[in-house]
Amino acid sequence: MKKKALITGITGQDGSYLAELLLSKGYEIHGLIRRASTFNTSRIDHLYQDPHLLGVRLYLHYGDLNDSGQLTNLIYNIQPDEIYHLGAQSHVRVSFDMPEFTGDITGIGTTRLLDAIRRSGIQTRFYQASSSEMFGDAEAPQNENTPFRPRSPYAAAKVYAYWMVKNYRDGYDMFACNGILFNHESPRRGETFVTRKITRAAARIKLGLEKKLYLGNLDAKRDWGFAKEFVEAMWIMLQQDKPDDYVIATGETHSVREFLQETFSYLDLDWKDYVEIDQKYFRPTEVEVLIGDASKAEKELGWKPKVKFKRLVRIMVDADLEKEKIILNGTARCHNESKIDRPET
Repeated sequence: MKKKALITGITGQDGSYLAELLLSKGYEIHGLIRRASTFNTSRIDHLYQDPHLLGVRLYLHYGDLNDSGQLTNLIYNIQPDEIYHLGAQSHVRVSFDMPEFTGDITGIGTTRLLDAIRRSGIQTRFYQASSSEMFGDAEAPQNENTPFRPRSPYAAAKVYAYWMVKNYRDGYDMFACNGILFNHESPRRGETFVTRKITRAAARIKLGLEKKLYLGNLDAKRDWGFAKEFVEAMWIMLQQDKPDDYVIATGETHSVREFLQETFSYLDLDWKDYVEIDQKYFRPTEVEVLIGDASKAEKELGWKPKVKFKRLVRIMVDADLEKEKIILNGTARCHNESKIDRPET
């Protein structure tokens, strides 16, 4: 019998790549999505099929991380072999504007899922999407033994969730893992996150569609990897004989300024001609340097990143440039078509 997996946050960057990976391995996938008046499934539209067809292996269910009753019902009815908890309010800067909401969804939402598993009585394996932001201003490089020093409501909520996973693992003998993932990007990254904001703006500037890009702290340094590779580590964690916690990272750190330089120079542009600083994008408390030590994951999971900084930037730039060209050509075509058979005035 094929395995079943439940993915929260399936419509996000990581969720879409993970769904692709699990489908390629023969899984039946169940995804949790929030009800909205507009479609918000663009990242998984290429995977979705009409559930009335034969052979369908991807199913979507309405639910929310603040509804413990619905979470319990879904887990009991689906009986998943594996649960990947990727859903969250995941934007660090936004968490300062919405700290209570972030704590409820990102922190307590994890507890609701863990307790839903406990109350349903099913045997499943649970993956928690922990974050490098939990380390805050701790000394770098950071590994599984580095003390947490959260510097944002988002990071604090993730620390709470991290410890709840460990408590449920120890207290109820659950197979529950924390994947402490450092920054991981891709062409599917949300457009408000700094990396995608940069690559999209650079592509539009190259095509003459924009003139300026507004950013905050250019000196912040991050360990940036490729999301498509990072979701492979999530799956590997749940295939082990026993649950544990792992840092997933590239072991390299680069500043936002370096990301700008690499992006714009790839398009034969000078970023200094287009970038301006806006104070509203600065965080009240900043995290200056994050760099991960993933040696435990390499040793125990056999996982090692292949895509490093330069290649990642170029993957994202190429995708955004192609996407903007398609939009531009489509706009031009629509404009030309509107002139056809126009009556003389």
